Amino acid sequence: MKDALLVFAMEQESQDVFDNYDVLHTGIGKVNAAYTLTRVLQKKRPKLVVNMGTAGSRKHKPGSIVNCTSFVQRDMDVTILGFEKFQTPFSKTPLRLEYGVSSVGFPQGICGTGDNFDASEDSSAFDVVDMEGYALADICQREAIPFLCLKYISDGADGDAKKDWNESLHETAEKLKEALEKVKL
Repeated sequence: MKDALLVFAMEQESQDVFDNYDVLHTGIGKVNAAYTLTRVLQKKRPKLVVNMGTAGSRKHKPGSIVNCTSFVQRDMDVTILGFEKFQTPFSKTPLRLEYGVSSVGFPQGICGTGDNFDASEDSSAFDVVDMEGYALADICQREAIPFLCLKYISDGADGDAKKDWNESLHETAEKLKEALEKVKL
């Protein structure tokens, strides 16, 4: 993982476990993620961007790691103007962005990214739901930098999500570091 940039939304997700890595904390949400990563890429070009952090899932058990290889902007909805749900009007980026490096040994899936903490039934349309993945994958694709996304399932994206997410933060960093050490590209 030399020459890789590890990207987390919050320090609480990485804690002090990744001191021997190049780590970036973007802040929560698509705008913060896109802005912060773009600024860093203006100064240096890593060989790989690795996004890690928490995500909710109704398909994978809390405590598991999912390798996201497809991304959807789940809060993009301009259907009232005749566009397909999740489609960004007049954008060349496809509705489902297929830009994620696969790693052997992890379940792979679709990440639904949006600027809300999704604990609704709608979250079941995706393998995981988060708040930054799509934006980071889109920036990496535009910049032609390989992108690996590993999400620690912190909650079931349901009515207990807030409690489960808060309780999971203490083990998130350790589990993500273990996963990173097992990555096979």
